Amino acid sequence: MLKQVAEGVLIHESECIQSNAVVVQGKAGVLLIDAGITGDEMVAIADDLRKLGQPVVAGFSTHPHWDHLLWHAKLGEAPRYGTARCAADIRAFLSNPSWKDDVAEELPPEVAGQVPLDLLGLITGLPAGTTQIPWDGPKAKIVEHQAHAPGHAALLIEERRVLIAGDMLSDVLIPMLDLNAADPIEDYLAALRLLEGVADDVDVLIPGHGSVGGADQLRARIEQDHAYVQALRDGSVPDDPRIGPSAKHGWEWVSDVHAGQLQRLAERNERGGTRG
Repeated sequence: MLKQVAEGVLIHESECIQSNAVVVQGKAGVLLIDAGITGDEMVAIADDLRKLGQPVVAGFSTHPHWDHLLWHAKLGEAPRYGTARCAADIRAFLSNPSWKDDVAEELPPEVAGQVPLDLLGLITGLPAGTTQIPWDGPKAKIVEHQAHAPGHAALLIEERRVLIAGDMLSDVLIPMLDLNAADPIEDYLAALRLLEGVADDVDVLIPGHGSVGGADQLRARIEQDHAYVQALRDGSVPDDPRIGPSAKHGWEWVSDVHAGQLQRLAERNERGGTRG
């Protein structure tokens, strides 16, 4: 069920990894961002929008990871967008004949067999440097950065004072670095600076996974994520409630993600900071 979090902005929170699909209402229909996880959830979104009399007129994927690239035929055939780098990355991924098998290996067991893959990643890359999504609705400013994934974009809905952060600023997930990038730590810190730069224009924060927050939580999460990444850079132990004994019930696996990042970063340092 869609839930309103700001004027003209609604979300559908998936039971799977607390994923947030975001609907922004426009004049002729809606912009749908990161459409959802299971087929049933996307059909439910389509049904809710039909009851509202608002078809999907545009879609957007914040970054090129499977759970942000899904779509369902019931949502219609509106143009779906991503940044140029995001689209290039997913095109390369889809060129592998075994890509569906690769995605299947990443699916959480609780949704195995429930995630429709046929329309995954069929997005159009916006020209490099594009600052707004082309649609007839509230201005959706693209805040592109390279943290977490190539061509990752947050969206600032300026009229609604809403920041849709993609896989950033979560209260349940730690910062997950793109460890294939040349400088994943600096990429993440640079992205946090960009998001901090728009914080004065935000009353509502919607992360890709986790709880919706207000302006105070936006700044608190920026500080928390900065402290975590800074600890990784300095080789110190992060004091972060999202990992260890204080982790939210059901999210204990995030500590494993943290341990994996530490290992990968140590391996990179041994190789002199090379990719991988």
